[in-house]
Amino acid sequence: MRHEFVLFDLDGTLSDPLVGFARSVNYALSHMGYAPLEMSQLATYIGPPLDSTFRAVTGEDSPAQTKEFVIKYRERYAEVGYSENTLYPGIEKALSHLRESGIPLGVCTSKRRDFAERILDMFGLRSHFRFVDGGEIGVQKWQQIEALLARKGIPPSTVMVGDRSVDLIAAHRNHLPAAGVLWGHGSRAELEAEAPRYLLSLPNEIQTLVEG
Repeated sequence: MRHEFVLFDLDGTLSDPLVGFARSVNYALSHMGYAPLEMSQLATYIGPPLDSTFRAVTGEDSPAQTKEFVIKYRERYAEVGYSENTLYPGIEKALSHLRESGIPLGVCTSKRRDFAERILDMFGLRSHFRFVDGGEIGVQKWQQIEALLARKGIPPSTVMVGDRSVDLIAAHRNHLPAAGVLWGHGSRAELEAEAPRYLLSLPNEIQTLVEG
């Protein structure tokens, strides 16, 4: 099937944010009196919304407390954390191929939109995308996709590309096919458990989503 629109996750799919993410999480934890965590421990939290991450890491359920964690995280992330980010090899070429093929692209990320825009600009990728849809506290990715469909920002033939189960679940909840990528922070087992239509091992395989 030839999909008419490709919707990408950002973190763990287009680029690896681990260093900036982990350092900014630990900045927030330290500010709130919690012990910092190892970078390897925090890698598993890349992808879901920040409020979910801090609830999981601290066990703190208070909305006010969770919001304070997110505010402190963003304080450091806005200054330097966003730039502590690495583009996955082959992504730029894959996006260029799709764009040259006339396939419209978008980004749907749990990250705040202005941060996502800044990262894409840093890598020279922003012009590849028709839009960047960012998340906010309390908003799940499936709700972001639901809103995009409702306002006809994406067609029903869209395929969602992401590295975590949250991306695949969000697509399936909105009756969209999904492609899991194995170069990010989600394991093969995590992705296969959500039965994606596609499972991609390398960025150059992205073009197969719109061929045929």
